[in-house]
Amino acid sequence: MVFDPGINIGEELTNEEMRALFKCGNMGGMRRSKQTGTLVIISDDTKGLYRDVWKNGVLHYTGMGKIGDQVLEGNQNKTLYYSNTNGVEVHLFEVIEKAVNTYRGVVKLVAEPYKARQPDDD
Repeated sequence: MVFDPGINIGEELTNEEMRALFKCGNMGGMRRSKQTGTLVIISDDTKGLYRDVWKNGVLHYTGMGKIGDQVLEGNQNKTLYYSNTNGVEVHLFEVIEKAVNTYRGVVKLVAEPYKARQPDDD
């Protein structure tokens, strides 16, 4: 499924505008919408828990799960993991300035996910 959100790369949306446009939830870094066939992922530099990092033009994105090891079952990590084959289109937003969601476009999983140690809520 191809979903055209009707916005341009670099456009800034509020959380409510993003929710209404993609028909997704209003919280969290990964927001699935079955209505639009999309997964919105948000790389938020203003929050202290996770650090997503750009390396050689590739975003190393941290998935869902705030306590202990992250898992694929029971959350959107699985949706992202299989996004190259499950028909779900992944749209990326970046937050550099609090509450400003900058659209970066459709993205693809370009490598196998890997484990890295990051602090959790505990």
